[in-house]
Amino acid sequence: MADTGIDHNGFNVSSKKRSGSDDQWDREDFIAAKKAMKPMIREDPAAALSNARHEFGEHGGVNMSIEASATFTVMEPETMRRMFSGELGPDRDFFIYSRHFNPTVLNLGRLMASLEGTEAAYCTASGMSAISSVLLQLCSSGGHVVASNTLDHEMVREAITEGKTKVLYFESMSNPTLTVANVPELCRIAHDKGVLVVVDNTFAPTVLSPARLGADVVVHSISKYISGGADIIAGAICGPASLVNAMMDLHQGALMLLGPTMNPKVAFELSERIPHLSLRMKEHCNRALVYATRMKKLGLKVIYPGLEDHPDHFILKSLANKDYGYGGILCVDMETEERANRLMNLLQNCTQFGFMAVSLGYYETLMSCSGSSTSSELNAEEKALAGISPGLVRMSIGYSGTLEQKWSQLEKALSRLK
Repeated sequence: MADTGIDHNGFNVSSKKRSGSDDQWDREDFIAAKKAMKPMIREDPAAALSNARHEFGEHGGVNMSIEASATFTVMEPETMRRMFSGELGPDRDFFIYSRHFNPTVLNLGRLMASLEGTEAAYCTASGMSAISSVLLQLCSSGGHVVASNTLDHEMVREAITEGKTKVLYFESMSNPTLTVANVPELCRIAHDKGVLVVVDNTFAPTVLSPARLGADVVVHSISKYISGGADIIAGAICGPASLVNAMMDLHQGALMLLGPTMNPKVAFELSERIPHLSLRMKEHCNRALVYATRMKKLGLKVIYPGLEDHPDHFILKSLANKDYGYGGILCVDMETEERANRLMNLLQNCTQFGFMAVSLGYYETLMSCSGSSTSSELNAEEKALAGISPGLVRMSIGYSGTLEQKWSQLEKALSRLK
């Protein structure tokens, strides 16, 4: 593939082998690749996906074939040596072992790279494995990472130690308080001090495109919106080809050594779902905005970045991709855990509005009381600092049924709560 720019018509990986294991060499190579890339252009994610190479099936099928093999044969003995030396690789259709590269998983990576506007992507067995692998690749022993549940720019600037800090890590939209990161400004702060930026975009695929806004690496829990069916655990790392190549180095790469390998059958499933991600996201976001607006008019304390009184509304409006809305998650603060539980019980067991369950991105609405569930590892002081009240209910708004049908169910539960 080309050394600069973005090319999604061919493989996003190289057969070149890393020349050493020194952390500083890796960082310099990575930063140089980032600087060499052409300036990012704001592009509609759906249009970018449509422009990606379409992989046909082995016998001409419109869907790609599933390459279920764990290992791959060669026709000549000398080929094996050339593959292990890095002379031949997946960019030339040479494969060794599916913990390294698998054709079906590689195709999903190509789609993820198109979605996020990066040179390359590698898909993993979970979102957490994607995050941990990136951090372990970019940081060696004693390396410093800045990460926070608050995004005060001055605090971030002060926390970065030039020469020691390797990574600034944050969520594009935070869980569960829905704080929106000013991605360009945070990237500027980090890059001025030679720090790489890793952004978790799980809450806002298609809504925000962090790499197009300056981020070096974008990670995802594909289990959520991108899957959309609450039936798959998967993750993705999107970034420069030099990073993916380094992480997949046969002898030293974090992904190769840790082995968070995605099953090719899962990769096939996800490749079939990504083409309609943009349609699903638009409906998630549309309903979230409608419900948030109506709930606010009823006097409820609603947290949703699509509302003009949200402190980050105008930041999100300036950064979001056009026509994708403001995210599919809203929070309602019921003040106490008891009231939060009563509301969720009514919504699930009396009016059938949604399900009490963690996670997000499902076609049904999913609800949880964050303080006693997904954020329960925090103590009371930490929750207060993060803005998580005991009665904060996080709702991942689904799109099943009609909008008015579901609003009627929500309204009915609220009337019973009184």
